[in-house]
Amino acid sequence: MRPIPDTPAYQRIADELRREILDGELAPGEQLPSLAELAQRFQVSDRTAYEATRVLMNEGLIHSRPGAPTLVRERPAAVRMVRSWYRESPKGSPWHADMAAQGRNGTWEAHSERVPAPPAIADRLHIKAGDHTMRTHYVLLADGQPTFLSTSWEPLALTLGTDIMLPEQGPHAGIGVADRMALIGHQPDMAVEDLVPRTLTGPEAASLGLRAGIPVIVIERTYWQGDLPLETADIVIPPPYRPRYEIPIS
Repeated sequence: MRPIPDTPAYQRIADELRREILDGELAPGEQLPSLAELAQRFQVSDRTAYEATRVLMNEGLIHSRPGAPTLVRERPAAVRMVRSWYRESPKGSPWHADMAAQGRNGTWEAHSERVPAPPAIADRLHIKAGDHTMRTHYVLLADGQPTFLSTSWEPLALTLGTDIMLPEQGPHAGIGVADRMALIGHQPDMAVEDLVPRTLTGPEAASLGLRAGIPVIVIERTYWQGDLPLETADIVIPPPYRPRYEIPIS
């Protein structure tokens, strides 16, 4: 692939090294060439070579410790997030069911609080900015390791005073949005997901044990009953994980 004109030299070097890592030419655990070797190979200064390695460090592709060589990071075992809202687990959490199908223990940490809806969330829920919602932050874990993040907003106009007002407390805790909403007479009949690329924020990076600023995919999901939005969520998918859509064709 030809470099884009005017692309900074450090970015072109990072692009080439990234390709070598993703293609397996630089294997997990292998030592990255030294700054002097990179500078000689690409005919740049040591400083430019250093900036290239910082890009890869921020993306989580390489790691180093003081006084130790820089290594290609071992790739974590693949964890699939199977996007199949038409196949909600009949009982219990869809996340737990998906992880169990992969031979993993799926758990989560969650915190709920009442908050006014920010304008963008209000627009997704067809409510007014500032209307009360229940916001729940999730850290989804596979075998105890943080994997994905999710932040959910539910309009309190629908759930206030019901047994499902707190998603992770009460008699119906943790059974999934579709099953919970059905219990109060709002059976979802559609889920819409928009995939939005952006970078990882500082608080998100702290939750995942990653570096802020690396590229991530955010799934903006909304459950609907007819033309009524029931819940909306931002699901943060960091590299190297990816969502998989399994769509049956009959």
